Amino acid sequence: MKRILITGGAGFLGSHLCERLLGEGHEILCVDNFYTGRRGNISHLVNNPLFEVLRHDICFPLYAEVDEIYNLACPASPIHYQFDPVQTTKTSVHGSINMLGLAKRIKAKILQASTSEVYGDPKVHPQTETYWGNVNPIGLRSCYDEGKRCAETLFFDYHRQHKLKIKVARIFNTYGPKMHPNDGRVVSNFIIQALKGENVTVYGDGRQTRSFCYVDDMIDGLIKLMNSPDDFTGPVNLGNLSEFTILELAEKVIKLTKSRSRITRKPLPQDDPVQRQPDIALAKKVLNWKPKKGLEDGLKETIAYFKNLLASSSPEICRTQRHIKS
Repeated sequence: MKRILITGGAGFLGSHLCERLLGEGHEILCVDNFYTGRRGNISHLVNNPLFEVLRHDICFPLYAEVDEIYNLACPASPIHYQFDPVQTTKTSVHGSINMLGLAKRIKAKILQASTSEVYGDPKVHPQTETYWGNVNPIGLRSCYDEGKRCAETLFFDYHRQHKLKIKVARIFNTYGPKMHPNDGRVVSNFIIQALKGENVTVYGDGRQTRSFCYVDDMIDGLIKLMNSPDDFTGPVNLGNLSEFTILELAEKVIKLTKSRSRITRKPLPQDDPVQRQPDIALAKKVLNWKPKKGLEDGLKETIAYFKNLLASSSPEICRTQRHIKS
């Protein structure tokens, strides 16, 4: 048994990670300020004696005794990270400094949930870990993109300067049950709009591409990375190789939901990447990891989740619809 700290533990990925590691018999300290994390994601875990929840913002120091730290705390969707961009940057930078300081004091291994956004609007396709990226440092997305890039810098400087055991995962688009219904991401937006029989909103011409990884596969990758040999730090891409256009995704969601929704178009947001696909050769080689679930099977499970959420008349769904229309 290990005692494991998960920041952002009530979020989409964090709650799945808490669930999986608890199932493996570990003791979990779930830390979240509930800015985007939701208590409903972890409510079924609170009676487990090995599970503890602490409401805390990692922009402030935290003192705990743990063996490992998964640093997942940060709003990850444009709607949320652009709402308070200064706080987003602080979470990536100050939050990383605080978590790295904690790991240094207690000699814990620490994993950073970085992102494919460090590649920006890439000029190299697919993206390999050696690619330095094409990021606008002063754009609307830079609070997240550059915040995560700076966090990676801090992790590697702590590793070089203090011999800290680090792991850095570059996470590509991930989807599945427990996605925040109000995060404005393409999968959740499309599914909710289609289930409601509303127009499905595609930005731009819909030919921009993404690669969608099901959440269970992503959690497998994160755990394999944490458990990999100490001399392997990453960064390592974690994502699905299968590339789809946004228009293809919209059509697939409409078909799977059996919706009568029509596709409408709006202007493409600033600095929205044209292509996004991971090269996962390194993950295959070192972690013996690759995604198992195809998009259609994963969408079916995600659609079932949101269908149940809609049936429950969740107030979050009402807020989602207002936000999508605004």
